[in-house]
Amino acid sequence: MQVKLDGFEYSNVAARLPAQDLERARLFYREKLGMEPDEVRPGGLLYFCGSSSFGLFASHGASSGTHTQMGLDVTDLRAAVAALRARGVVFETYDFLGLKTVDGVAEIAGNYASKGGKGELAAWFKDSEGNLIGLGQALR
Repeated sequence: MQVKLDGFEYSNVAARLPAQDLERARLFYREKLGMEPDEVRPGGLLYFCGSSSFGLFASHGASSGTHTQMGLDVTDLRAAVAALRARGVVFETYDFLGLKTVDGVAEIAGNYASKGGKGELAAWFKDSEGNLIGLGQALR
């Protein structure tokens, strides 16, 4: 959906994540997630995923890591979790307010209704900089 407001429109959505050590972050995304930046500039890395993008930028600030800062949609969440675990990614464990992970995966009823789904499978991990990244798979 295109969103227009007072003569301009929002054409895309992109995430930006802080990195206290940009080279450490670049290695994490390469070695753990299999991603290479599409654009490299002083103080920043830009990655494209489908029609979206996310950037890592050098920052003296630290992420709180207490909420999902970026979500990645996958077609087979359990396979993605297994593959990333094999690469050394550590998944978060949650058990509160109706959200419980089992072997790193939570089933959430009702999510993705706008995408024709009846719920989602979800999992979370922290990158090398403490950013909390979510993986999601719509359940149809």
